[in-house]
Amino acid sequence: VQLQASGGGLVQAGGSLRLSCTVSGRIFSTGLLAWFRQGPGKEREFVAAISPSGTDTYYSDSVKGRFAISRDNAKNTVDLQMNSLKPEDTAVYLCAQAAYGSIYYSRGSYPYWGQGTQVTVSS
Repeated sequence: VQLQASGGGLVQAGGSLRLSCTVSGRIFSTGLLAWFRQGPGKEREFVAAISPSGTDTYYSDSVKGRFAISRDNAKNTVDLQMNSLKPEDTAVYLCAQAAYGSIYYSRGSYPYWGQGTQVTVSS
Protein backbone atom coordinates (compact mmCIF):
# COMPACT_ATOMS: atom_id res chain seq x y z
CA VAL A 1 0.00 0.00 0.00
CA GLN A 2 1.32 3.43 -0.95
CA LEU A 3 -0.05 6.82 -0.02
CA GLN A 4 0.78 10.13 -1.67
CA ALA A 5 -0.33 13.40 -0.09
CA SER A 6 -0.54 16.75 -1.85
CA GLY A 7 -2.12 20.18 -1.53
CA GLY A 8 -0.11 21.79 1.22
CA GLY A 9 1.19 25.33 1.07
CA LEU A 10 1.37 28.73 2.70
CA VAL A 11 -1.86 30.46 3.68
CA GLN A 12 -2.84 33.39 5.88
CA ALA A 13 -4.76 32.87 9.09
CA GLY A 14 -8.46 32.51 8.36
CA GLY A 15 -7.81 31.01 4.96
CA SER A 16 -8.50 27.56 3.55
CA LEU A 17 -6.59 24.67 2.02
CA ARG A 18 -7.62 21.30 0.67
CA LEU A 19 -5.32 18.34 1.05
CA SER A 20 -5.64 15.20 -1.01
CA CYS A 21 -4.16 11.74 -0.60
CA THR A 22 -4.09 9.09 -3.30
CA VAL A 23 -3.92 5.52 -2.08
CA SER A 24 -2.79 2.54 -4.09
CA GLY A 25 -3.37 -0.96 -2.84
CA ARG A 26 -6.05 -3.56 -2.82
CA ILE A 27 -7.46 -2.79 0.65
CA PHE A 28 -8.36 0.85 0.06
CA SER A 29 -12.13 0.45 -0.01
CA THR A 30 -12.20 -1.56 3.22
CA GLY A 31 -9.70 0.46 5.20
CA LEU A 32 -9.94 3.21 7.75
CA LEU A 33 -8.29 6.38 6.44
CA ALA A 34 -6.96 9.22 8.51
CA TRP A 35 -4.98 12.42 8.60
CA PHE A 36 -2.38 13.13 11.26
CA ARG A 37 -0.09 16.11 11.66
CA GLN A 38 3.27 16.84 13.22
CA GLY A 39 4.19 20.39 14.13
CA PRO A 40 7.72 21.64 14.80
CA GLY A 41 9.06 20.00 17.93
CA LYS A 42 5.77 18.20 18.56
CA GLU A 43 4.59 14.64 18.50
CA ARG A 44 2.46 13.34 15.67
CA GLU A 45 -1.20 13.90 16.51
CA PHE A 46 -4.52 12.68 15.20
CA VAL A 47 -6.55 15.10 13.08
CA ALA A 48 -9.41 13.22 11.40
CA ALA A 49 -10.48 9.76 10.27
CA ILE A 50 -13.17 8.27 8.07
CA SER A 51 -14.76 4.83 7.89
CA PRO A 52 -14.61 2.68 4.72
CA SER A 53 -18.07 3.70 3.54
CA GLY A 54 -17.54 7.33 4.48
CA THR A 55 -20.54 7.24 6.79
CA ASP A 56 -18.60 7.79 9.99
CA THR A 57 -16.10 10.59 10.52
CA TYR A 58 -14.00 11.46 13.56
CA TYR A 59 -12.17 14.65 14.47
CA SER A 60 -9.84 15.93 17.12
CA ASP A 61 -11.30 18.65 19.31
CA SER A 62 -8.82 21.17 17.93
CA VAL A 63 -10.15 20.92 14.36
CA LYS A 64 -13.80 19.96 14.88
CA GLY A 65 -16.07 22.38 13.04
CA ARG A 66 -13.24 23.72 10.87
CA PHE A 67 -11.94 20.66 9.01
CA ALA A 68 -13.85 18.06 6.98
CA ILE A 69 -12.59 14.67 5.84
CA SER A 70 -14.04 12.88 2.84
CA ARG A 71 -13.17 9.95 0.61
CA ASP A 72 -13.88 8.78 -2.91
CA ASN A 73 -13.57 5.02 -3.12
CA ALA A 74 -13.89 5.08 -6.91
CA LYS A 75 -10.85 7.33 -7.18
CA ASN A 76 -8.94 5.89 -4.19
CA THR A 77 -8.58 9.31 -2.59
CA VAL A 78 -9.13 10.86 0.80
CA ASP A 79 -9.33 14.62 1.18
CA LEU A 80 -9.10 17.05 4.07
CA GLN A 81 -10.82 20.41 3.64
CA MET A 82 -9.33 22.86 6.12
CA ASN A 83 -11.14 26.14 6.80
CA SER A 84 -10.57 28.98 9.25
CA LEU A 85 -6.92 28.02 9.51
CA LYS A 86 -4.89 29.17 12.50
CA PRO A 87 -1.12 29.54 12.96
CA GLU A 88 -1.23 26.58 15.36
CA ASP A 89 -2.39 24.40 12.45
CA THR A 90 1.09 24.74 10.94
CA ALA A 91 2.49 21.22 10.56
CA VAL A 92 3.38 18.44 8.18
CA TYR A 93 0.13 16.63 7.40
CA LEU A 94 0.26 12.90 6.76
CA CYS A 95 -2.35 10.51 5.49
CA ALA A 96 -2.53 6.98 6.80
CA GLN A 97 -4.45 3.76 6.36
CA ALA A 98 -5.44 1.08 8.85
CA ALA A 99 -7.72 -1.92 8.99
CA TYR A 100 -11.31 -1.03 9.79
CA GLY A 101 -12.04 -1.50 13.48
CA SER A 102 -8.68 -0.14 14.57
CA ILE A 103 -8.43 2.55 17.21
CA TYR A 104 -8.83 5.49 14.85
CA TYR A 105 -7.03 8.14 16.94
CA SER A 106 -3.93 6.06 17.73
CA ARG A 107 -1.00 6.44 15.36
CA GLY A 108 0.10 2.94 16.37
CA SER A 109 -2.98 1.55 14.60
CA TYR A 110 -1.73 2.68 11.19
CA PRO A 111 0.84 0.52 9.39
CA TYR A 112 0.72 2.54 6.18
CA TRP A 113 1.76 6.20 5.91
CA GLY A 114 2.27 8.78 3.20
CA GLN A 115 5.27 11.09 3.08
CA GLY A 116 3.41 14.20 4.30
CA THR A 117 2.71 17.65 2.93
CA GLN A 118 3.67 20.92 4.63
CA VAL A 119 0.97 23.36 5.72
CA THR A 120 2.11 26.77 6.96
CA VAL A 121 -0.36 29.30 8.34
CA SER A 122 0.92 32.85 8.79
CA SER A 123 -0.56 35.27 11.30
